[in-house]
This record gives sequence, C-alpha cells and structure tokens, in this order.
Amino acid sequence: MTTATAPSAYPPPIEALMPQARTLADQTGDIPSRNALMKEFRIGAPKANAIREALTAERTDVDEMPPARALHIVPDLAPDTEPDTDTAESAEPTDAPPAAEVIETAPLATGDGHPDTNITMTDAEGPRAALFKRLRNKRSHDELSATTNPAPRRTRKPRSWPVWVLAMPAFVAIWSGWVGLGELTGFGVIHPLPGIADGLSLNTAITLPIGVEAYAAYALAVWLSDVYGASVRRFARWSAIGSLIFGAAGQVAYHLLTAAGVTSAPWPITTAVACLPVAVLGMGAALAHLIHANRD
Repeated sequence: MTTATAPSAYPPPIEALMPQARTLADQTGDIPSRNALMKEFRIGAPKANAIREALTAERTDVDEMPPARALHIVPDLAPDTEPDTDTAESAEPTDAPPAAEVIETAPLATGDGHPDTNITMTDAEGPRAALFKRLRNKRSHDELSATTNPAPRRTRKPRSWPVWVLAMPAFVAIWSGWVGLGELTGFGVIHPLPGIADGLSLNTAITLPIGVEAYAAYALAVWLSDVYGASVRRFARWSAIGSLIFGAAGQVAYHLLTAAGVTSAPWPITTAVACLPVAVLGMGAALAHLIHANRD
C-alpha cells in the first residue's frame, strides 16, 4: 500500500515528509529502503538517505528507552469528613502495593548446594543476565574455595629404623643385666633333653630378658592401639607399666650386687627373680584371652 502525494512545484522538506515516512515504516514493519522512499515521495537520493537516517535514529531511541514502570493509584486517605471512630478502628488498613522497581528472584542454588541469596534481577535485566551472574558467582566461589582450602598434601609414612637404632644398645645392656642376675640367683646351664641329646645345653638365664622385656613391649603395643576395647587396654596398660618397673628394678639389683662383689644374691631377690617366668606366663595368657574375647 502506498501513500499518494499531491504534485507540487517545489519538493517538500524533510520535516513534512517524516510523518508519511513513519506511516510507511509502520505499514511495512521495517525502515524503507532508499529506492522505495525515492519512488514513493519522488525525491532525490540525498533526501531519501536523510529520511532513512532519521527513521533509524528514532527506532534506536525507542529501543534504548527503559520500560515504563507501572503506575498505581494511591487512594486518598484524608477524606473531607471525619470518619466514624468505630468504623475507623474496625477497618483494616490497606497497604498500597509497592512500585515494581526491583523484582527479587527466588534463591538460586549454587554448585555446592547452598542457595545464593545475593542474586537479584531488576526490571531492566532478563533471565540471561541473571544466569550469567549466577555462573560468575559460582566461579568466584570455586576459586576462593581452592585458595582457602587447598588439597591436603600426602604425608610420608614415618620410618621405623630410628627405633631399631635406639633399641640395639638398650637390648645389649638389658640382656647382659638379666643374664648376669640370673646367674647370681641360681639360673645356669641345663641339659633339656637328657638321654636324647646329651650334648644339647641351654642357659636358663636367657629366659629372663626374653620373657620380661618381650611381654612389656607386647603389652605396650596393645595399650597404645585403638583396635581393642577399654578392658583389654586397661589390663595391657597396668601390666606393661609393671613389667617395665620390674625390669628396671632387676637391672638396678644386678649392678648393685656386681659393684659390691656379691657372688650370690640374697634370698628375697632370688625369690622374686624365680617367680618372673611364672608371672610373665600368667600375664601373657590373660592378655591373649582378653584380646580373643574382645574380637568375638
């Protein structure tokens, strides 16, 4: 559909052609081309280009205009006549709806499962802008978490060879002390298999360091372990402490007797040393039974 223009001796100015150009643009749904304007209004190319530029500028200004805000009618709260007291007290106040300037969206869940309550979408922003803001906040949260909570480093397993270095000189001193005390209290060389292997001999003094010190180390390991129950660890604790104290007393007794030149220990020391193997056997059997009962 075209708009008819009356022929004139003088070409009309651009201001006079702008209303007709807007009507033509509304009919076609787009800005007319230069040739269409030249043909419709019978004008030259410079004037057609000027009209197209003006229409383009108007379209740009309309697109960049912010959306109109909704207007709300505020009721008149001050009537001319004084309202009835009973009616005014019984009537509930009506709150006017707030202006729709900011539309708060529901909390959006971030990547770690917690809602991000700082994300809001104004009337000038769309869902795409809110999505970009959500992704940006999530990336910032991940970078902050990686900075404040770095990945734990793998720790090296502690080596046990220093314990063996410390244990070797202690083992030599304890072994010699118990063997020497055993010889002073009547322990000595025996033939365990007479008539079968007469040449086989065994010094019973070695039973003291093997029994007492080995049980002390075993009970100490059970006490410090968190695998067993409270009753097992309690028995292991007291028996380990008792074994260590008794072992230290045996070393002190041997060195005192040797320094005094005694060749035979007094009977109280001999009695206590003679009971050591039996005591070690009883404590070891009791601890083993407690461990098996705890596992069952």
